[in-house]
Formats: sequence, C-alpha cells, structure tokens
Amino acid sequence: MNSRFALLFATIVGLVWTSASQTAHAQTIQPTGPVQQVHTGFQFTEGPAAMDDGTLYFTDIPNTAIHRLSADGKLSLLTNQSNHSNGLWPLSNTKLLACEMDGAVVMHDLSGDSAKRIVLADSYNGKRFNACNDLVVDNHGGLYFTDPQYRAPEPWPQTERCVYYIANFETDPKVTRLTGDIEAPNGIGLSPNGKTLYVIPSMQAEMLAYDVLAPGKIGPQRVLCKVQQVEGETSRGGDGMAIDVDGNLYITTHLGIQIFSSEGEARGIVAFPEIPANVTFGGPEFKTMYATARKSLYSVEMPIAGFREFPAN
Repeated sequence: MNSRFALLFATIVGLVWTSASQTAHAQTIQPTGPVQQVHTGFQFTEGPAAMDDGTLYFTDIPNTAIHRLSADGKLSLLTNQSNHSNGLWPLSNTKLLACEMDGAVVMHDLSGDSAKRIVLADSYNGKRFNACNDLVVDNHGGLYFTDPQYRAPEPWPQTERCVYYIANFETDPKVTRLTGDIEAPNGIGLSPNGKTLYVIPSMQAEMLAYDVLAPGKIGPQRVLCKVQQVEGETSRGGDGMAIDVDGNLYITTHLGIQIFSSEGEARGIVAFPEIPANVTFGGPEFKTMYATARKSLYSVEMPIAGFREFPAN
C-alpha cells in the first residue's frame, strides 16, 4: 500500500467512523487493531469459514476454488472444482458445508486423504435451484440457505429468489421453501438464541428479519434496518453477514462492514481497501474478523467475539 493510498484510506476510515458515530443510537463498535491484508491475487473471494482448530476456508468463485488457510498461515487448495461455491459453513473440523452457485448445497467430508463431496440438495419441486448463495446451520439438524439469481440459468429454474430450509440434512434431507420472491436474498444468519432469522438482500436497502417459530418455520417478514448508501445510490443492499456473541450483525456493503444491534441500531462501519463480500470470525479468541473483499482476504481484531455454535435444546 503506497503512502498516497494509505493516506486516502485513512481519511475514508475517519469519515466513515465520524458519520457512523453521529447517526448511531447505540454504543459504537470499533476495531481494536488495523485492517490487514492476509492474502491477495484472487479473482473474487467469498465464503470465509473458520474451524475450531484455527483453519480458515474461503472461496474464489470465478476460479471454482476453495482455499484453506492453516492456523500457521500456510495457504493451500482444497479443490479447484467447487462448482462456483460461494458461502461456506464449518460443521466440524472435518465437515465443511458449501453453497454451490451451480445449483446445489453440499458437504465436503475432510476426514480422509482427499475431500469427499456429498450432495445434500440440488432441486426443489423437480427443478434445480437458481444459484445457491449462503447458508447458516441451526441446532436442530437443519440449515437455511438463500437462492438468488447470480450465475443462474435464464430463465431462472425456480422463477423466484427465495430462502429455503433443509431439515435433517445429514440423514434424510427434506427441502422446504420459506419465502416468496426477495430482491436478491444473499447473506443469512441466526441470532445467538436461534429465535430470529436474518436475510440480507443485495438489491434493496432494507435488511430483513423473521421470527423462527419452529425449525424451518418462520413468521412474517419485517425490516430490521436500512444500510447506509453509497452517494447517489438508494437501493444498494448487503452481501454476507456474521453475528457476534452479543447479537450484533456485521453486514458487508459497498461502504464496508456495517454493524447493527439486534434492534437494528447502527453501531459503526469498518472500512476496507476493497469492497467486502463476506465476513466471519475466527482466531484464538474468535475476535479476529475475516473479510473476503474482491481479490483479497483481510483480517482485523474486534472487541467482541463472534458467535457460531448454537445452544443445546
């Protein structure tokens, strides 16, 4: 990063934090360290997922690749045949879930010498999904995932862009459609108590929330918050998201990672040199925030640990 760019970036960060602090109704959440570029040289990074053993996986969609970053910083390739995998979810240190934009939700079994790909679901009502994007797992043996239009065949196989639930995905998968058409449903997450499902559309400013009534059953849609807009824009939404142990949402946008409380109050923005697409928490204390941003992977230390595991029934 040359000195001129560094000065410009620092100025942008300062402006973003000033704006956020002026509009926030809750305590601002700020990084405790600098934004650092971990690796670069990819085409379009997505889907960061941290394992308990410190391994981080992330995708490079155009290169159909899933990369593995070990706890000691060594970068290696899990597969270069990922079917344009986007969002990932660490089920355990030996099981990695993936949303393939070529139309399937799969699990990679990492326990052997080579990863084994297992298809969990690739169709609904006899037709392939549009382009599976991102997912989150509950504590009932099910998972929620989004299916927007990005990389989907024309006309869209499912005709609508919806959120789905796969019950018993490891034993006897059953797919249920939960919503009607949404303006490009992208990121998705669950509150720490599992009672609220969050959906991050990419083509509207309004971020959505649903009460979880039972596994795979949700209440009416409501608007949780509106993300701040790039100057001149009015309906640019988010991409990926993560949640911390206090229930705050970290939503990737063109301005950076916008942070909101579970009540929808703005709590700050973390800016990056490139536009972030997705985000997760990892590191020894789960306070390292990793962001996949266009051609690079970044990290930054945060004051609140990320949340991933769900409470027992």
